Amino acid sequence: MSILTTPHIDVHRGGDRMKTRVAWLDSKHSFSFGEHYDPDNTHHGLLLVNNEDIVAAGQGFDTHPHRDMEIVTWVLSGALVHQDSLGHNGIIYPGLAQRMSAGTGILHSEKNDSAERVDPVHFVQMWVVPDEPGLSPGYQQLEIDDELAAGGLVTVASGLPRYRDRTAIAINSSHSALHVARLSGEPGRAVELPEALYLHLFVARGEIEMEGVGTLYEGDAVRLTRSGGQRIVANLPSEILVWEMHARLGAQ
Repeated sequence: MSILTTPHIDVHRGGDRMKTRVAWLDSKHSFSFGEHYDPDNTHHGLLLVNNEDIVAAGQGFDTHPHRDMEIVTWVLSGALVHQDSLGHNGIIYPGLAQRMSAGTGILHSEKNDSAERVDPVHFVQMWVVPDEPGLSPGYQQLEIDDELAAGGLVTVASGLPRYRDRTAIAINSSHSALHVARLSGEPGRAVELPEALYLHLFVARGEIEMEGVGTLYEGDAVRLTRSGGQRIVANLPSEILVWEMHARLGAQ
């Protein structure tokens, strides 16, 4: 992939994503994933996976392996039970930041925690490349609901030195940071995108207006190169996930 030397903005509509649907899972993939492969859509910057998943009650992903990847899971509604081969066992719910570093290898499962076996769990799982392979596996989670209530961009996960003092959870990627904003939709309330070599904005819920782009709906994404500074306002209560990246795959 060539490196763009001028600002570039590329809008990807939610309805155009690749899809995996089985009885218990409705999954939409922003990039190539599993049996869905498009050589022109494998990653953006250091972000390889941006999957939006809805898992039926009492169902989920059985134990499976990962290696050399920083995996961040963000729950939008419901609850997700995480168990891994290092002995970590946690429930991930809205407002809880969670990261799993696969490193030299880890096994984990993710299941819907609906006690009544009726409510689906809706979440976004994102994978970024670590600084180097062969790191020790790890796990971290932290409640940040209060910070999100302020309505600004909250740094949820980061390896960037500039965010060291205000990052919820750390990732082993010194060129990447994930920011999340819950926008009320009130007139005059806005957030501004950081400037970066690569940005990926995903509308997880709601409907927003992005300066220079226009209206973005739930499931839409924008990939920016050598850009930033655009103002985001919400037309209704919304939630956006923004990856800030200062390197690309193979060029850290």
